[in-house]
Amino acid sequence: MSKSPSVITPIKLITLSFLVFLFFILQISSPVSAIRKDVSLQDRYTCRTTVQGRFLIADDMGQVCDVLSIDPHSRCCRGKREQFACHGCNLVSQCCNSYEFCVSCCLNPSRTQKDLALNVKIAKPVTAGTYSSLFDFCMGRCRHNSESVVHENAYLSEFHHCFSIPSNSSGSSGAQAEARLAGINIVIGRQGESCNSVCKSSGQSCVPNKFLLLNQCETMQKYLGCKGGCLASVGSDQPAEVVDDAPRDLNPGACLYTSQQSMLSCDGSHQHTKRLCPCA
Repeated sequence: MSKSPSVITPIKLITLSFLVFLFFILQISSPVSAIRKDVSLQDRYTCRTTVQGRFLIADDMGQVCDVLSIDPHSRCCRGKREQFACHGCNLVSQCCNSYEFCVSCCLNPSRTQKDLALNVKIAKPVTAGTYSSLFDFCMGRCRHNSESVVHENAYLSEFHHCFSIPSNSSGSSGAQAEARLAGINIVIGRQGESCNSVCKSSGQSCVPNKFLLLNQCETMQKYLGCKGGCLASVGSDQPAEVVDDAPRDLNPGACLYTSQQSMLSCDGSHQHTKRLCPCA
């Protein structure tokens, strides 16, 4: 006796439709997840870079590398490199013989005050705009400008990429500081010695109104080693250099400038620093 053919009931039809719908959802859920992961990768930081040089490039992290060492995805220099490198730069005049190293050196926050840099006019007219970032300022200032040429057709020297704050802003250039220190003897004190004592030992007196000129990284780096960098601090013994055998938490070898100018004093001292003193 033969069996009658099975009949698909409405309940079976609904169940089958649900299974097909569930299978469809499972098939498309995986690609959607993958797309979301790909989108999240786009949040990775992308560097801005200089484009002027033929062989070298500086990124906005303060690194310099050759054009073949740029990461194709991040546009940053690949590998661990020196940050804020100043190779071929005169740190007193703040001028370099290479555009890319000028930009890198300029990006160091201890050399360029961001708040002053962003107030510098891009062009001479009063209506001209200002730089939108420190990187834009450094790229703009390090290009050749009227301050680095003589007679409009020759460079003052091979160090014609300069990043100093223009003299018409509130900053003070290295050349101006040197001129204002004319007739002043800059003396490095002994460890723990005050500037009053330092100057007196050479038959002179401390000149307190000249401390403002010494309380700058470029000036300290001319007279002191500053192997541990140049750091902002607070103290009446500054500007000064921390001695090499000081406790590690005091940053041995670092030059310190005080962020509170009202504390600049001839009689301040510290057992772990050597002061930079203006005597006359």
